[in-house]
Formats: sequence, C-alpha cells, structure tokens
Amino acid sequence: MRYVHTMIRVTDLEESLDFWVNKVGMVETHRSENAQGKFTLVFLAAPKDEARAREERAPELELTYNWGSDEVYETGRSWGHLAYKVDDIYAFCQKLMDA
Repeated sequence: MRYVHTMIRVTDLEESLDFWVNKVGMVETHRSENAQGKFTLVFLAAPKDEARAREERAPELELTYNWGSDEVYETGRSWGHLAYKVDDIYAFCQKLMDA
C-alpha cells in the first residue's frame, strides 16, 4: 500500500493557492478542470516530493474547488478524503474485514 493524496475542499481557489504555494511553499503538480461536474482539482506537492508526484501522482495534497458553490466548509466538512493505492482492493478489504 502507498499513500496517494489528501483532499480538502476550498471556497476560494486563488486564496488557497496563495496560502499553500506562496506561504507554505508547495508546488502545483497537476490541475484538472471538469466543466460537466463544475469543479477544479489542483494537486500540490512538497518541493522534495515534486518529481515523484509528477511521475507517480503521489504524495500530494488535492484542493477541490466546486464552481459557484456558496457552501461554507466548516471544521470537519472541508476535509474530503485520504487516498491510498493497494495492489488488490478486494484482498485489502477482506483483510480489513477479517481484522
């Protein structure tokens, strides 16, 4: 198993990028805009992880911006998910159920 990314929802993409890139020092590695779903995904990595993130898409922080949403993300709601990659999802799920 390997860690892939953590997703958080943001209400202001530019303000969030200013914080994570200009203040924290992370690097944008990938951006995806989905017009049908009306959202933008921006993936960031720590500078020392940039090459690996560009090649393997991990480890990264995913910022999810939902276009036109007026939802206010409060503590606990802005955080979306942790993503891991496993060789066999069915075997891994069985391992968790057996534990």
